[in-house]
Amino acid sequence: MSFVASREAVNESHITPVVNLSANYAAIMPFGFMRNLDNPKVIFDTERQWFGETKQGAEQYINELRKQKIKIMLKPQIWVWHGEFTGFIKMENEVDWNAFEVAYTMFILEYARLAQNLKVEIFCIGTELEKFIENRPEYWSYLISEIKAIYKGKLTYAANWDEFKRTPFWSQLDFIGVDAYFPVGESKTPSFDECLEGWSEHKETIKSLSIIHDKPILFTEYGYRSVDYAGKLPWVSDIGMNQVNLEAQTNTTSALFETFWNEDWFAGGFIWKWFHNHDDVGGKNDSMFTPQNKPSEKIIKHYYKSGNE
Repeated sequence: MSFVASREAVNESHITPVVNLSANYAAIMPFGFMRNLDNPKVIFDTERQWFGETKQGAEQYINELRKQKIKIMLKPQIWVWHGEFTGFIKMENEVDWNAFEVAYTMFILEYARLAQNLKVEIFCIGTELEKFIENRPEYWSYLISEIKAIYKGKLTYAANWDEFKRTPFWSQLDFIGVDAYFPVGESKTPSFDECLEGWSEHKETIKSLSIIHDKPILFTEYGYRSVDYAGKLPWVSDIGMNQVNLEAQTNTTSALFETFWNEDWFAGGFIWKWFHNHDDVGGKNDSMFTPQNKPSEKIIKHYYKSGNE
């Protein structure tokens, strides 16, 4: 699962629910911050950040998860103030592009070194950065070579669901990473069958890319909210959408597993998202992404358990 960074350190009591889910991997997500979409500075690993968002916090989380035999994907991410979409990050001139590339390189290589030092199994080199990649493709080839000089594990990139077909460097990585917020149903409460049908076209596109590049597919993020119309615009996290619909989350989640779980080209995925304080989050009145303390948690556990047998 995607293990959310919090204000505090974690301990065994926070990891036990992860074990109980039968999860075998956790994504750890330290953050860098940008003031706006065209500001070239990346601020990271500061005392003003939450503990889990820093390098020290990421290391502490990884060590605690490792005690319970949970493997790790280290996935440093950018957050643009006010929650603006990272896929639109784009500098206005060459000077700013060069400065941004230097800043992003410092950010990513700092965590690549941490990944190597801790022998992390997978390192994710970026998350949903389409305009950055589109405008500076040569930089990304350079960055990947710099990362490989430091880190010797498996590499991926987390492409947005409508971006992954255009990502130019899959041949240089080990997994085709997809943040799998694909629309699968128009209904207020999409049925399991509607969601299965909704996946049919997407699945063929995903499979074909795996075949073309001879790389497994990894859902670097996946999941649906427990809200009305959960399958229509799955990426929307607007708190104004607050009509709780547990069945919508259950049906969309079940259909995703049924579509992909037994495919040999599918490596698995990281559910979005999982909070450390399990007993205090989610539940029947929660309309957000987490499956914790909801019927969908049992569905995930069923498939995760079957995958580990």
